[in-house]
Amino acid sequence: MSVDPKDDLQKMVDRISQEDGKLPDYVFLSDPGHRVIDRYGLLNPDDQRGIPHPTTYVLDKRGVVRWKFTEVNYRIRPTNEMILEALRSMPK
Repeated sequence: MSVDPKDDLQKMVDRISQEDGKLPDYVFLSDPGHRVIDRYGLLNPDDQRGIPHPTTYVLDKRGVVRWKFTEVNYRIRPTNEMILEALRSMPK
């Protein structure tokens, strides 16, 4: 989910596709009015551009949030192992 408009996100998808030689296997979602970002309380109040705090969610098949990682420092992201562990620990 990004505050960037769809056209800008498409440019990112195109760049990733060109660099990797294939399309990303996930969907980029645009939320320029940050309606979804606001609902989850992720908007960074210190950023005047309206950029949200980076957050990763793991949802189950019913859409229930089972794990969340939010960090105010955009350079700190969850590791792949952290996400995989969250996926492994989900109820079957």
